[in-house]
Amino acid sequence: MIKGTNPDLKEYFSILSNEIPSFLYEYANTKEMQRLSHVSQNCGTDYTKVFNNKVYYSILDHSIGVALIIWNFTKDKKQTLAGLFHDIATPTFKHCIDFMNGDYKTQESTEELTKDIIGNSKEIMELLQRDNIKLEEVSDYHIYPIADNDLPKLSADRLEYNFSGGLFFDSKNLLDLAKIKKLYSDITILKNEDGIDELGFMHIDIAEDFVHTLKDVWPLWISNKDKLTMQFIADTVKKMNDAGYITKNDLYTLEEKEIIKRIENCDDKKISETFKMFENADHINESEETVNGKYCISLEGKRRYIVPLVNNQGKSKRITDISECAKQDVEDYLNSKTKKYAYFDFNF
Repeated sequence: MIKGTNPDLKEYFSILSNEIPSFLYEYANTKEMQRLSHVSQNCGTDYTKVFNNKVYYSILDHSIGVALIIWNFTKDKKQTLAGLFHDIATPTFKHCIDFMNGDYKTQESTEELTKDIIGNSKEIMELLQRDNIKLEEVSDYHIYPIADNDLPKLSADRLEYNFSGGLFFDSKNLLDLAKIKKLYSDITILKNEDGIDELGFMHIDIAEDFVHTLKDVWPLWISNKDKLTMQFIADTVKKMNDAGYITKNDLYTLEEKEIIKRIENCDDKKISETFKMFENADHINESEETVNGKYCISLEGKRRYIVPLVNNQGKSKRITDISECAKQDVEDYLNSKTKKYAYFDFNF
């Protein structure tokens, strides 16, 4: 296994790729990538009893997963490294900091430092120079459609966090390794409506199964408890920063657990005691009306979902264009609603 990754993921990673190329070990072992082993993919939900995440799944784990998917389908080192590096600029608590920046809809504000972090890494730049790879070829994974593309298309990044989310997030057991292997083995590279390469399925029934299975994963990321947890951490980090207890640079140098300790032990009792209540909370409350005297929010959230391509008699089609059941699954998700407000039983 690659240093810093969860050893329990060995079987999962072996499904994504039957080999881990040697260069991936070298790049993943750099200081900048190893930092990500201390940043959770689950955006702060590991630190409250409201959630029961099955395993600790780090940004490094996610990044390795994305890289392995890209390598499996392309065997292209540059694309694979771009996938590996795509979250290298992620701060502690991941998308919570997007919430802090007011970017809770697109959740992309934390990507801005990617090129700078890679370019300022002596270790990574030496490896890139050795491999005759330019910084620009690996610092923006958006240029590779297999790595990333626009919602609701299927890409390596979107596929990996759907798989790992279904496996591990909040112990919902929405996916298991056998199901992932079945779905993943049917994926190939197709040409989409724009003549661009995109991951898609070889068989209609498997594409239908993919959508039907993941329709239960997608609501996890727009649930009120997810939005409430992320916004609370965002507000806590902002208060800590405003009061001088942490700096924005700390979000890129300290481990999440180190920042948690600073919050728990800070001199401002309002911050520390409220955070301990957050840690011990085991449920949230929901309402159609705002609730005064409580930590109460109302956010729309980013709807993440996938409408994959499928090979239909030699032509690539969106599964929703040829399958009524898949179309209904997607529409049910897009039309689903949560209560307008969510709140904890404390104020902040």
